[in-house]
Amino acid sequence: MISSNPRVVIIGGGFAGLNAARELGRKHISVTLIDKKNYHLFQPLLYQIATGSLSAGEIASPLRSVLAKYSTVQTIQGNVREIDPQKKIVRTEDAAFSYDVLIVAGGMNTHFFGHADWGTFAPGLKTIEDAVEIRSRVLSAFEKAERTENADKRKHLLTFVVVGAGPTGVELAGALAELARLTLSQEFRHFSSNDVEIYLIEGGTRILPTFSDEISDYTERALNQLGVKVLTNCRVDRVDSKGVHLKLSTENRELFSDTIIWAAGVRACALGDILKSAAGAEQDSAGRVRVTEYLTLPTHNDIYVVGDLANSTDRDGKMVPGVAPAAIQQGRYVARRIIHQLQSKPSRPFRYLDKGAMAVVGRGRAVVESGRLRIFGFPAWLVWAFVHIYSLVEFENRMIVFLRWAWNYVTNKRGSRLIIDARSS
Repeated sequence: MISSNPRVVIIGGGFAGLNAARELGRKHISVTLIDKKNYHLFQPLLYQIATGSLSAGEIASPLRSVLAKYSTVQTIQGNVREIDPQKKIVRTEDAAFSYDVLIVAGGMNTHFFGHADWGTFAPGLKTIEDAVEIRSRVLSAFEKAERTENADKRKHLLTFVVVGAGPTGVELAGALAELARLTLSQEFRHFSSNDVEIYLIEGGTRILPTFSDEISDYTERALNQLGVKVLTNCRVDRVDSKGVHLKLSTENRELFSDTIIWAAGVRACALGDILKSAAGAEQDSAGRVRVTEYLTLPTHNDIYVVGDLANSTDRDGKMVPGVAPAAIQQGRYVARRIIHQLQSKPSRPFRYLDKGAMAVVGRGRAVVESGRLRIFGFPAWLVWAFVHIYSLVEFENRMIVFLRWAWNYVTNKRGSRLIIDARSS
């Protein structure tokens, strides 16, 4: 049981944390939401910042603005350094917060499988800073290719490599191809869009491995039509300043490239390690925290773990995927369970409702899979666009993104093509 007026602390303002805060705020329960950023980020559209379709403010919303109408919810920008389950305290760099119920809703970081140094040459795509860095690298490569007289150097500059062919990798590769072949095709004088080579690297036997074979086959054909070269059964052996060194089934190969993007792996953020040290949490190989069917730690029923950080299973024993719909469902479930406890009502275990998955391949082309339902091409793209616009947390962002996409679709233009060097600003 919890007190009649519990103090709830939520760590993380992503999909899970934000939805939990909203549900609790509607019932006037005291909530402190802590996040190291002051905004909620719609991560599924980060690749559109990286390729110039959208700007950061169009897919991110200030947490204080989103939660302003909930008078019992306070937002704190801070980085959690310690969790003390015995004293029920969460500590940031400069403050401490007491709780009766703790909801840990941390996310995932880019994982280089023991080769952290690769990140210098191949940034991942998890934050706005990552997206801006990738956009600057991509656009700078075109600018350098325009002014170089060395043919080999130009070839390296116009070769782009995306490592990892899940939804993020597929969407990035397709967007890069359209940027080169449509948006920028008439803007440079010393090379043509046909000189641009885009590679999508996948270690497994097919791209989009979590989708059906039919979806994977369609997606690969669509990418090939855009000019993307797909390499499967291909392992990355090394990444350095020259490019990517690959191991294929029959040979080794090197792709010389100045622009490499890593979309191949993720690992849980540091909150998983903090929970392991402080509360004896058990982690899987990716650092996710194993939870009970109620999304609590087995050793502490007042600590919930939700979102990408949680290793929870569905009724078939399969792990709940680290996607936005799952995080939203978990955040709402935990909030309602807390409310039920206050009302002395029983709660059922968490059950994930899988509404399907989708990925966009390019302009007017996408794939949607939900159970046995499979949608391809333009109809899938319309579904994808509607779902993503609807999922943005603020109405203003929905309207801006809708208008921007409509304009981009008609004109093939991308309005957010600024080269910004954050390191020198």
